[in-house]
Amino acid sequence: METTAIAPVSITPLAVEQLKKWMDAPGFDTTQRVRVGVKGAGCSGMGFVLGFDHPQTGDMLFECEGLPCVINAAQQLYVFGMQIDWQDNEHSRGFTFSSTK
Repeated sequence: METTAIAPVSITPLAVEQLKKWMDAPGFDTTQRVRVGVKGAGCSGMGFVLGFDHPQTGDMLFECEGLPCVINAAQQLYVFGMQIDWQDNEHSRGFTFSSTK
């Protein structure tokens, strides 16, 4: 596993707050990191993934806004420059991904 000082993504304060709530919940496995990645989304191309996971072979470790994060090194090109935010309003609730490039 490779560790980098440069985070390929940015996480807004609202998203950090939400992730920390989940990480502070009773029973959370503190050996897990925030996993950022991509997956195939059929005809629409790639979809973004955000969750909690243990580091695997081929992963890159980084810290973003004080959160321990992990990404498959081969996927960092697809998420580089992305901003992860949290929305909670009458129309939607959840994480959003937007390009800052």
